[in-house]
Amino acid sequence: MKLKEIAEILSLRPLTPAVGHEREVSGAYVGDLLSDVMANAGEGNIWITLQTHVNIVAVAVFKNLSAIVIVNGRMPDADTMDKAVSEDIPILLTGKSAFETAGKLYQILNVQNLQG
Repeated sequence: MKLKEIAEILSLRPLTPAVGHEREVSGAYVGDLLSDVMANAGEGNIWITLQTHVNIVAVAVFKNLSAIVIVNGRMPDADTMDKAVSEDIPILLTGKSAFETAGKLYQILNVQNLQG
């Protein structure tokens, strides 16, 4: 499933509108510890986190993630946004919790896998 379809279903707010929304999403990983994400997130995953600092972009690039979804209405600073655009990493925002976001994303991707 493409990132833009997931963003629409979950009403995610794209903070980098011109970046990577045609990417395919293979799954998701939830975590706030960068080393944990580097060790366990899979290529093509959406990373669900409450972290907003610039280092999240480096981790997303390193793991070839589809996107970063920042939860709880947190807003990344300008440096993080600039880095995301320059590295072609989509950042999306939701006011929902990581638990709720991950649960809904699991349902969406699980239904798609059952149909596909």
